[in-house]
Amino acid sequence: MRLRDKHGRFITDLRISITDRCNYRCVYCRTGNQGAQYSELPFTDYLRMVRVMVGLGIEKVRLTGGEPLLRNGIVDFVRDVAALRTLDGQPLDIAITTNGHLLANMVGPLKEAGLRRATISMDAVDPATFARITRVPRGYDNVLAGIRAAKRVGLEPVKVNCVLLRGFNEDQIVEFARFSRDEGVVVRFIEFMPLEEDRVWSPDVVVAMDEILEKLNLFRPVRQLPNAPSETARRYTFDDGLGEIGIIAPVSHPFCGHCSRIRITSDGKIRTCLFSLFDHDLAGRMRQGATDAELADYVRTVADQKEARHHIGEAGFIKPSRSMVHIGG
Repeated sequence: MRLRDKHGRFITDLRISITDRCNYRCVYCRTGNQGAQYSELPFTDYLRMVRVMVGLGIEKVRLTGGEPLLRNGIVDFVRDVAALRTLDGQPLDIAITTNGHLLANMVGPLKEAGLRRATISMDAVDPATFARITRVPRGYDNVLAGIRAAKRVGLEPVKVNCVLLRGFNEDQIVEFARFSRDEGVVVRFIEFMPLEEDRVWSPDVVVAMDEILEKLNLFRPVRQLPNAPSETARRYTFDDGLGEIGIIAPVSHPFCGHCSRIRITSDGKIRTCLFSLFDHDLAGRMRQGATDAELADYVRTVADQKEARHHIGEAGFIKPSRSMVHIGG
């Protein structure tokens, strides 16, 4: 039986964090210090979790972190995951979300191992602004090289994610529009969510979708593109069809009603939503000797508890105890 929650949504998309370590300290995510660490599991454990999930109807697997490219053995792990097949006998859609710092030298082996798509985080096309946000003085050129390498080997569509924060990079919206058109990549703007370690989020810092669209239209008129039902981004192109912009707007325009995602943290906990207040210890069950069938039953029970929606901006909203880097993006 395919994985389905009590709201009738089929769960087909697994996001699995393979580390909570990161070589960046982005202001919307990490503190300026090292921050608390949880753990990393052996790849054999992650592979077993993925295999159980695929047996329940998962069709897409996205590797996240932290920064997943920090893990030795990731190429072999991608190869092992790529050997699995969906319930319909099809290859899995395997993707990665990375800050791109190490990507240029690894993208070829990853593609050969079975990686299909890459999403690269890049919060400015101006090196000085990039350094201010990431707190990494000389990372911009590495990330740009990673984006171009991903495109060169065919991990397309290459998506470039930009988290917008007022006072930091809202002036980059038009520059990113040009970047999409010049580089042939999909740029996706993401509204800042309350998942940062420093707990500095407030509605005033969010650059909302309507403002993004207003600035894009001042550059060139935009038109909306069709969306897949469970797609998180609203997609746009310009009047001449050149370039693509996505806007992920969980704060101003939530898309929870079509959510098909479930997450596993780097220490093996299931999270049914980024904003869940509870973890579900899948790794603990494995350590206690659970069979694959017992793990599958547990996953079904957890998925049935998936929240109908998040409650950002509502009275009584409680931020999750873990930040994004410890949940997995």
